[in-house]
Amino acid sequence: MNLSTRHWWPDLPMRHWARGYGRDTLLRDAVAAVIVTLMLIPQSLAYAQLAGLPPEVGLYASVAPLLAYALLGTSRVLAVGPVAVVSLMTAAAVGEHAAAGSAHYLAVAITLAFLSGLILLAMGLLRLGFLAHFLSHPVIAGFIAASGLLIAASQLKTLLGVSAGGHNLVEMLAALWAQRGHVHGLTLGIGAASLAFLFWVRRGLQPLLRRLGVPPRAAELGAKAGPVAAIMGATLFTWAVDGGAQGVKLVGAVPQGLPPFTLPLWDQALWQSLLVPALLISVVGFVESVSVGQTLAAKRRQRIEPDQELVALGGSNLSAAFTGGFPVTGGFARSVVNFDAGAQTPAAGVYTAVGILLASLLLTPALFHLPQATLAATIVVAVLSLVDVGILRRTWTYSKADFTAVLATLVATLAVGVESGLVAGVGVSLALHLWRTSQPHIAEVGQVPGTEHYRNVLRHQVITHPQVLALRMDESLYFANARALEDRINAAVAQRPALRHVVLQCSAINDIDASALDSLEAIDQRLRDAGLQLHLSEVKGPVMDKLQRSDFLQRLSGRVFLTHHQAAVSLASAGD
Repeated sequence: MNLSTRHWWPDLPMRHWARGYGRDTLLRDAVAAVIVTLMLIPQSLAYAQLAGLPPEVGLYASVAPLLAYALLGTSRVLAVGPVAVVSLMTAAAVGEHAAAGSAHYLAVAITLAFLSGLILLAMGLLRLGFLAHFLSHPVIAGFIAASGLLIAASQLKTLLGVSAGGHNLVEMLAALWAQRGHVHGLTLGIGAASLAFLFWVRRGLQPLLRRLGVPPRAAELGAKAGPVAAIMGATLFTWAVDGGAQGVKLVGAVPQGLPPFTLPLWDQALWQSLLVPALLISVVGFVESVSVGQTLAAKRRQRIEPDQELVALGGSNLSAAFTGGFPVTGGFARSVVNFDAGAQTPAAGVYTAVGILLASLLLTPALFHLPQATLAATIVVAVLSLVDVGILRRTWTYSKADFTAVLATLVATLAVGVESGLVAGVGVSLALHLWRTSQPHIAEVGQVPGTEHYRNVLRHQVITHPQVLALRMDESLYFANARALEDRINAAVAQRPALRHVVLQCSAINDIDASALDSLEAIDQRLRDAGLQLHLSEVKGPVMDKLQRSDFLQRLSGRVFLTHHQAAVSLASAGD
């Protein structure tokens, strides 16, 4: 017997890109890794601060997750690590159980990453990636915009050098107003200078480099590395003027070394209370990661597997939990930079992880004099680019229902908190969907002269027959809207004494649930009692399959026509 052993280990995505890995690909990945590493170091430090964690935790969360994703992920360029929105959600969830800066706070953050990893892994193995579809784009846009404003507001206290708390925008602004007389001048100066420089880097550095003769791609990538220059300049300035002695809050001593081996807390009560935040973080992180991954993959005519991405992100978060990190996902900015820098495979992420490791081992002493205000400025500039206020205008113009969902998400996130805002957005979206589909568009249709096409009698000049009522239901039939169809047919029958046939054109009906089937049976029985017949036309195959599993078609008073034109011609001639 010939036994093949080629499938003795799982068919990991890594095997597909590693086969033809050569020197040219290695060089491209290595160059991209250097650029992303320069960008990721300040981001990691800043997002750890945003999450209420020591700065080195941001570095730890940027090592093992990159390695896990390289092994399991299907995107060639996605860069996994701490991101702004997930860091904010982490701070909100962990802050309910521990004081920021404490050892217990870090332990809860690690536990949150572990739970998030388990949830993502389970969703991937169960192929539940479709659940993310319940987060509509307007809701996500509104949530990210509100989160960006919350994040920016939360950093104002660090930029001003004051102590102020709050879990929502109102509380934050009230606390800042109460501290208005205690602003630290030097801290404010450093923060304002960092902000001004970073905003200029985003808009002015690239054109300047182009005027100096730098190639376009190099100029763009140079502008992306602007935060590194801001950190270096602020650190040197603070060291030179001894800012720490003057009251400027510094990053301070950052431990050197490799990421530690850590374990989550095995506390059932804590797990239960973190379950919902972990689920929300998982879904938001997955949606952001897949959106970025699909966009970048399409540019190279590649594709990603959403369910496998769930597994990869789950593995990344589990690896973060076991190496002293906190919840992570695919970042938009760093992934775009990775793509633009020419990364060809996830090996670029492996090289980036090596770069972060070297920074953890060699560069952390240089961060002692780094002012926290500069990290806060880095966060503010990064998140303000996420605030899309135009989503309100666009949705108001196009869809009032979507506008309502966006507005509810914005208001709830800003006024209550990130978790409540996301839940409110999803809840309002689902409620509006139910409301819309419970009031379906039901059009009476007639024949367009000289054709076999049938259109709405209110929009077109069409031919109708007094003994035939043809209705097109522009929605699937289910429990919430079946009554609307009954009411429409009952009203038409009462108004048209000459009516003999009712035809339901089913071209837009994709499903009929059990409640709607009961309604159709009731409609058919009422029409039969009144001397009329109910007919169906253009029933889709899957719908017909379901109807054939019942006895409805055998008891139907009328017929089922393949096309609506056949129904119209047959019933009109029968009436004549």
